[in-house]
Amino acid sequence: MLKVGLTGGIGSGKSAVSAALASYGAVVVDADAIAREVVAPGTPGLAEVVAEFGEGVLAADGSLDRPALGAIVFADKARLAGLNAIVHPRVAERSAELMARAEAAGARVLVYDVPLLVENGLEPLYDVVVVVDTPDEVRVERVSRDRGMPPEQVRARIASQADRRTRLASADLVVDNSGTREELADRVAELWRALLERAA
Repeated sequence: MLKVGLTGGIGSGKSAVSAALASYGAVVVDADAIAREVVAPGTPGLAEVVAEFGEGVLAADGSLDRPALGAIVFADKARLAGLNAIVHPRVAERSAELMARAEAAGARVLVYDVPLLVENGLEPLYDVVVVVDTPDEVRVERVSRDRGMPPEQVRARIASQADRRTRLASADLVVDNSGTREELADRVAELWRALLERAA
């Protein structure tokens, strides 16, 4: 089974690439989805986050208020490290479980969709590292438009992640997503062919 680490910063279009690869038949393990799962209402993860950051990070329905938590941690590296110490071990454990299941089921290509692959030095865990690359200002514009996040908040998120040069230096394969959706679809088709060759 070919293990692919797929990464890209906020607004790069990594999720679109991940969804397209899944449509071709890759088994996708989504670190963001798992990160939400491990702090869902009633989980020990959520209880620990509330103990660390206070009741103010809870929404009225008892779920995690992500924007409230984001406003705290993306402005303070020490608080972000505290959050990561709670969430990351739980995500790693659940991811390993899902990967083992995919391997047992005979998957040819497993894609681990992980935003902080480079920041956490996870490159050695994968046979291939794929970086979805998009210029920073295009990312700011996309996230502001699609998620309604103020541009300065998007820039703070970008600043908290690896810079473009560092991320590209870790890549075995790069998907350029500075253009249209149609262009991206063509590039993902090329990427899938390249991954199948490596899997063979």
